[in-house]
Amino acid sequence: MESARGVFIDNCWRPSASGRTVDVYAPAEGIAYAQIAAGNAADIDAAIAAARKAHETGAWGRLSAAERGRVLSKMGLIVLDHAEELALIEARDTGKPMKQARADVQACARYFEFYGGAADKFHGETIPFLNGYFVATEHEPHGVTGHIIPWNYPVQMFARTLAPALAVGNATVLKPAEDACLASLRLAELSVEAGFPEGAINIVPGLGTEAGAALVAHRGIDFVAFTGSPEVGVLVQTAAARNHIGCTLELGGKSPQLVFADVDLEAALPSLVNAIVQNAGQTCSAGSRLLVERSGYDRIVAAVIDRFSSLRAGTPAMDLDLGPLINPRQKKRVEAFCANAASDGIPLLAEGRIAEGVPKEGYFVTPKLFGPVARANTLAREEVFGPILAAIPFEDEGDAIALANSTDFALIAGIWTQNTKRATRVARKVKAGQVYINAYGAGGGIELPFGGMKKSGHGREKGMAALHELTTLKTLIMKHD
Repeated sequence: MESARGVFIDNCWRPSASGRTVDVYAPAEGIAYAQIAAGNAADIDAAIAAARKAHETGAWGRLSAAERGRVLSKMGLIVLDHAEELALIEARDTGKPMKQARADVQACARYFEFYGGAADKFHGETIPFLNGYFVATEHEPHGVTGHIIPWNYPVQMFARTLAPALAVGNATVLKPAEDACLASLRLAELSVEAGFPEGAINIVPGLGTEAGAALVAHRGIDFVAFTGSPEVGVLVQTAAARNHIGCTLELGGKSPQLVFADVDLEAALPSLVNAIVQNAGQTCSAGSRLLVERSGYDRIVAAVIDRFSSLRAGTPAMDLDLGPLINPRQKKRVEAFCANAASDGIPLLAEGRIAEGVPKEGYFVTPKLFGPVARANTLAREEVFGPILAAIPFEDEGDAIALANSTDFALIAGIWTQNTKRATRVARKVKAGQVYINAYGAGGGIELPFGGMKKSGHGREKGMAALHELTTLKTLIMKHD
């Protein structure tokens, strides 16, 4: 079993204050294969102190925007140099197929590349004002930013949250998820090779109830970025409010794919299925509701049934359509949704299978397609976070919009039609932070602002929008006459 390396503060590992460890399980095998340090409030104190020093008096705070950009760009290249190593770590830690793990590492590198290039191109502006005055704005880093990331895309999320924060000059403290964080710990080591000075990046692994809670409540944090459940999001936002600081929250979804009868089905089908199967459905933006125009329902759903029936779940090395769920708790949750659907009399239209030869102890479930699902049913309204797709018919354009907007979530949506006027009308009326037309997802979408409405959270990550979230706007007014 791989031993815990402790907490990462000031570019080196040190023992956690608690002296305790947390076992890390391989989802495909169901066995503990590594340990991480159980960081606590004392470790968070030390990490924030290191970040504060780095920002205010250390080497990181003295770098120009162009110099920060060079460090981030070098980090992207180092990630690519270690791509296969990181993909292997990520695949075993999360259970996802190797092809997905490799794609996630490429996205990680792209985040550092993108924000490395953006670091010295994020400008303020001058404002025409009264005669005798010069007025300008500048984007000032918050200072020390706290980041809590989930277990579903650790290698991507490390870069997605830290790269923009670092690009604008913040010093950072990251609490990775205890279920899958080994790639984050390896990336911390690689950040030293990239040239990040002491205190710029600090990592405190451990339990959310200990290290995570201490981070978001700490008076030394100037901003919090959190991705996770709506329930924990409430706690994070409450803690931030007590300290009068801002936060971005990305809290999941129940995302619809609106499929009209005139869809180019051959083009749409791979996305309709992959949007719920990718990462075993453990994706905030999973297309978990298949909303289909009634006049084309039988034909369209029949094609999805055929594709679903061929799906296979397996180990990372098998590199099939999907891997296992992250832990026994998540497996039990997904199975409960399926059992409730069966007891409610919802037909099971199609089911994939688990490949032969997978370890019996792995946390595998078969992908399932249910339908038609009643609109008020739990399966149509709540996030499952598993490879379970709910097919629901709609009558017309107005009904499609109402149905798409009928849940508490509003993260992402897809619209499939060859009628471009209708696509535009529907896209503007659907509540979601991102709306795709004849597409779904965009290979990481590093350049595209991402975030939710309603219960899916607030604030924006990715693209240049993230830089606005991670800075505060200062106005400078000078009287010269």
